Amino acid sequence: MDKKRQHRLEARADIIKAMGHPTRLFIVEELSRGERCVCELRDMVDADVSTVSKHLSVLKRAGLVEDDKRGLQVYYRLCCPCILKFFGCIETVLKENARRQQELVG
Repeated sequence: MDKKRQHRLEARADIIKAMGHPTRLFIVEELSRGERCVCELRDMVDADVSTVSKHLSVLKRAGLVEDDKRGLQVYYRLCCPCILKFFGCIETVLKENARRQQELVG
């Protein structure tokens, strides 16, 4: 594999890793509905601000979200709504796996 392709695959893996936590998946889903301030997300995931901020930082480094500071609040929004197509694909895989499992059992 050439270095350019290797770099591209590593970049893809970094984005997938950034989404590899249930809380971050929840945050991405919530941001798909519209921007949210950190305090709203904190309440939704029932975690402290520093934990939510760390999750948002991971998503921001991966290029999935961007922020906007307004006064004392920081608002986040989804940069690339197309990531939701990936979620749709995952749901298809889950349904197919459940169907296969049901065939084995029944």
